[in-house]
Amino acid sequence: MIKKSYLQCSIIFMILIVSCSPDSDNDIAQLESVSPAQYNSDVVVSWFNLIKVLTTETAGYTPPVAARAFGYTGIALYESIQVGSSDKLSLTGRINDLNIETTIKEGLEYHWPTVANTTMAIMTKFFYSNASIVNYSRILELETEFNNQYSNDIAEDVVNRSITFANDLTEQIILWSTTDGGYAAQFNNFPTEYEPLPGVEFWKPTAPGQRALQPYWGNNRPFISLNVESSIFVDPPVYSTDVNSIYYQRALEVYEVVNNVTPEQTVIAEFWSDDPQTSATPPGHSISILNQLINDNDFDLLASSEAFAKLAIGINDSFISCWKVKYTTNYPRPVTVIKNQIDASWETILETPPFPEYTSGHSVQSGALASILTSLFGDNYAFIDRTHETRADIDGTPREYSSFIDMAEEAAESRLYGGIHFREGIDLGLEQGYQIGENVINIFDN
Repeated sequence: MIKKSYLQCSIIFMILIVSCSPDSDNDIAQLESVSPAQYNSDVVVSWFNLIKVLTTETAGYTPPVAARAFGYTGIALYESIQVGSSDKLSLTGRINDLNIETTIKEGLEYHWPTVANTTMAIMTKFFYSNASIVNYSRILELETEFNNQYSNDIAEDVVNRSITFANDLTEQIILWSTTDGGYAAQFNNFPTEYEPLPGVEFWKPTAPGQRALQPYWGNNRPFISLNVESSIFVDPPVYSTDVNSIYYQRALEVYEVVNNVTPEQTVIAEFWSDDPQTSATPPGHSISILNQLINDNDFDLLASSEAFAKLAIGINDSFISCWKVKYTTNYPRPVTVIKNQIDASWETILETPPFPEYTSGHSVQSGALASILTSLFGDNYAFIDRTHETRADIDGTPREYSSFIDMAEEAAESRLYGGIHFREGIDLGLEQGYQIGENVINIFDN
């Protein structure tokens, strides 16, 4: 109990430092706030653009860690904005252990872009506390930029009240986040006590000195229990050395695809690789796509906050669900099987990541992304993904898609082209993700 109390006090102290909140609120009757739906999404788009950079450049931001940061940030944003609309409801009681007690004061005015700016600033400072000095300064600068912009047109008491509300709400979100099993995970991605299971049928690290990435992540608290409880629905093919077995045939498929890979397939493999430290990771790629769509479609502040909350919940739970399956099945990677049974000198196109194969994390989170975006924009929505257009290390030419399912299938298939996933991990991972996305949509609709 002493340790827990110390942790909570430390976190509260940090919030007070980074938020620098004024708390002036007179009780003189004010005009009620304008609905958040009356404001544009500029503040949200700008913050997630910065978060994409921070995720790329901050140490320890592996895919599960990034997904978690996006998850809580998206929920905090939504909770801070939905309270200003009579059409939306809090997620309290709809996702695990969330209990938001802070609310606005009836009859008083709030400025919702200021609320959003403060919320995003506090959450970003918390999750990226280990950012470089330069990047941490960028967080402060963006917060100040919007505060200065808004202060020119908004009464001081309204600004202060809005900041105070955001401070109080984010304090509750941050304390809640520390109880999920993933707190400060960016500092311990590779637990030294974990040892892979013995036996040729189980996953082993594929490079010298490699250790398992976040082997306990599947034990974290998801936002929606169903996303993990129903995650293991089909077992992968059973280990076999029989050349006629499904197991061997799946390895042979990867071997032949990589050996005959086309230039276009190589471009696709690299476009969707999204490796940590060179990109914002696969979760960041998903956030980038939504950010582009929100900007292109002129979403208002309320709609954008809900969209990000849906995707953030889906991405977070995708990685918990996927990692639960990975470290339950402990399925080996194609390179291990192929070198043992087909060709000892064979190499992949992409670097094999340090965790078990089944199911594919790209597939799961892309499936969730596709379900959620389809619910927001409709079937057969054609769009262009510009996420990597400024990268020089790969062909980041913007790619066109006829629908979100089209995009998800390409992202999933890219792992076959790269030589790092089997067919079942790809296809069943997509199905897993589609269901997670539907579960997320349901909690907002019901």
